[in-house]
Amino acid sequence: MNNRIFEQQVDRYRDRVYGLACYLVGVNVDAEDITQEVFLRLWQRRKEIDKERVLGWLLRVTRNCCIDLHRKKKARFLNLNPIEFTEDTGVSDDRGPDKQMDDKRFANILKDAISNLPDPYRSILVLREMHEMKYDEIADVLDLPLTTVKVYLHRARAKLRKDLIERDVLELGLFESKV
Repeated sequence: MNNRIFEQQVDRYRDRVYGLACYLVGVNVDAEDITQEVFLRLWQRRKEIDKERVLGWLLRVTRNCCIDLHRKKKARFLNLNPIEFTEDTGVSDDRGPDKQMDDKRFANILKDAISNLPDPYRSILVLREMHEMKYDEIADVLDLPLTTVKVYLHRARAKLRKDLIERDVLELGLFESKV
């Protein structure tokens, strides 16, 4: 892999690596450091990695770096601040303030509910729903059997649904339009 190909891969996958790191550590500065570390490792191992499997490799290394950070800080893994979504919340400026407030409230509740999911449920849910990865890609990234990924995703969705019901989000009608 030459410099140009490496730069293209960084441009192509930077946001996905950073996004996963944000979801897993919840702190933007740590996520930035992890993103740099992941691409440094890609550079160091650029000759060994199959170009077709780069994304899976990057996301696996990202998750491992998050685990390493946890161990260094001796904090409870993945139980940090609520995750941050991107600015695109689907809120349109031409809608009323009540609807915009409902959307913002729902986004905050959803962020908190996802951040409370235990791992690997949270990792699988984030990779599938936010990063739109296929089941086999998730299995490869997390080094889990495909059937385990499917079962855990089902359980993650059930736990998320239960949490949202307990928070009265579904009864408010905020959840139905989002999923």
